[in-house]
Amino acid sequence: MRIAQIAPLTEAIPPKLYGGTERVVHWLTEELVALGHDITLYASGDSCTSARLEAPWPKALRFDGSIRDPNALHMLMLERVRQSASEFDFLHFHLDYYPFSMFSRQPTPFVTTLHGRLDLPEHQPVFSIFSSIPVISISDAQRRPVPQAGWLRTIHHGLPEKLLTPQPVKQQYFAFLGRIAPEKGVDRAIRIAQQCGAPLKIAAKVDKVDREYYDEKIRPLIDGSNVEYIGEITDQQKSEFLSGAMALLVPIDWPEPFGLVMIEAMACGTPVIAFNRGSVPEVVDHGLTGFIVEDEKGAIGAIYRLSELSRAKIRQRFEERFTARRMAQDYLAVYRSLMEKTAPRLRLVANEAPSIQNT
Repeated sequence: MRIAQIAPLTEAIPPKLYGGTERVVHWLTEELVALGHDITLYASGDSCTSARLEAPWPKALRFDGSIRDPNALHMLMLERVRQSASEFDFLHFHLDYYPFSMFSRQPTPFVTTLHGRLDLPEHQPVFSIFSSIPVISISDAQRRPVPQAGWLRTIHHGLPEKLLTPQPVKQQYFAFLGRIAPEKGVDRAIRIAQQCGAPLKIAAKVDKVDREYYDEKIRPLIDGSNVEYIGEITDQQKSEFLSGAMALLVPIDWPEPFGLVMIEAMACGTPVIAFNRGSVPEVVDHGLTGFIVEDEKGAIGAIYRLSELSRAKIRQRFEERFTARRMAQDYLAVYRSLMEKTAPRLRLVANEAPSIQNT
């Protein structure tokens, strides 16, 4: 199958550090190539892929200081995809609603995976007017604000089975991984760890929009001893970081569409203690891969139950539910279904014997 994967230009594929959507696109692309499909990846020129790379811009926009209007370059990429659409059997977009209008007017079947939150007021008219456009959710919870969208199915994320693995290290701290922002709850993670008298290690990035929050609310809480901020880490560093944690703390206060860090922890056999928000009940098996709690008090209580969990069984559950191979196979089923719907139907016309007229 000839498939185009169209990724955001914000980060390289895969991202060097933080970048959930771009990681998922990379893992999906590599699995589809491994399964024997002809894949073209539209992404920034500093991407690394086994697929054929089409690069509308040479560098990830996050690291290109000359770029002030990223929308312009994404529109350029969409037009390049449109011009080449007939060369593909299927188009898979990871750009939210940007392709809806343009690609509903061309014949190549396509789908869009929605990776972000959908609970903003401006989403309502967009998904109402484009209700026939096929879209994939990354959790059932993500769908709730826009039931009118053209949902096909939910496909949970997956990561390569051997990318992150349990390491033989002693568990000595709690972990926070991802991004420092008010909705991610790092301040709550700090309070939870402090109440339990255990160290907390924070491996996270700080976006420009959250710099003031970090400087005013979080930095004063970091003492370098009981609370340690180690910055962003790479995939190569995650196995040791997560394996050394007694648990990953996910005290979020927003409708998390998926939460990739949770399955990264599970891949290392590390329990997850997460607030009951968004996708958490779909990702965490309560009492098996971690605990789902309502608040800080519940998280503290869950910490005292960690001995009930088996790190080997957590890893086993990851292998059953959240591998990239399973994700790729789910997407292939969607591609084939949509291709069948758009395939031209042959119309059989019965042969009729010519009438014989007397002359």
